[in-house]
Amino acid sequence: MIQVREKLYVVFLWMSMISSTSAFVSQSKANSASRRKFIGELILLQTFAGANIVQAANVKDTIESRLYADILTMPPPSKASEFNGVDNLYYPEWLEGTWDVTQTLVNVNTPLGTKFVGGPAGSESIAAESLKEQAKQLNVPVKLQLRFVKTKFGVAEDRLFNTKERLNSFAGRNVVSSVEYANVGGSNRSSLLAMGGKEGDPLQTTVVRFKGPAAQKTFMLGHGETNKQDPGVFFGYESLRSIFALTNQNTAPPVTTDTECIWSFEKEDKEGRNIKARLRLASYLNPQT
Repeated sequence: MIQVREKLYVVFLWMSMISSTSAFVSQSKANSASRRKFIGELILLQTFAGANIVQAANVKDTIESRLYADILTMPPPSKASEFNGVDNLYYPEWLEGTWDVTQTLVNVNTPLGTKFVGGPAGSESIAAESLKEQAKQLNVPVKLQLRFVKTKFGVAEDRLFNTKERLNSFAGRNVVSSVEYANVGGSNRSSLLAMGGKEGDPLQTTVVRFKGPAAQKTFMLGHGETNKQDPGVFFGYESLRSIFALTNQNTAPPVTTDTECIWSFEKEDKEGRNIKARLRLASYLNPQT
């Protein structure tokens, strides 16, 4: 049985749009009988930076610096075999569990200007309204729960639970009808079960159906993680592609977005009862943009 931690405070310190959209943050480990307190300080850097330029740099060695860098380029795809079937981002064991979370956005930035925030047409009026709505969220705590589960392969994000929690919480109402996993070559149920995994173990790809006539499919393009010498510190990132489409008779084309989530987690006490977290969300320009 998963214990619910008492509290997690997440602070989005910087949301810089060099080329970015959104992502999330998470929490930690389950203990047999005690409830834990997760205190996270989350740096959300929403970055809209330029085209999808892939650099040959070793991203795993630069995750920490990418939390604060002024310029970002989209990381290359993961090198894991497309056919191993169980590829995912796996976290340290002390992140296992379900957490009460409080997230707070404290800054938004658009280094390339506002026109890229205005949709495919580059509408300045839409951009202004979008940034106005973002400004309303500054310093406003958002409460939700996030969950990470232990699998044979490591601790993984419960994407079904967390996706619904994030979307509903940030919308301020229940907007999600259902969330399901979808099979892809690198992460699929058949391969996972064949290698000793369980039916409920998380996969990479999700499909969200909203209560309105819309759906969204999110794929993982790449991921990486690094643990410093200190076992109580963890850095990780995921690059994601989302396709949002209307499900009624509307002929509007689907909208595709590319996003990177960069974060760090650090235990503030030996037991992991308090964890400091930082998150940067970067949305990259793509051909549709």
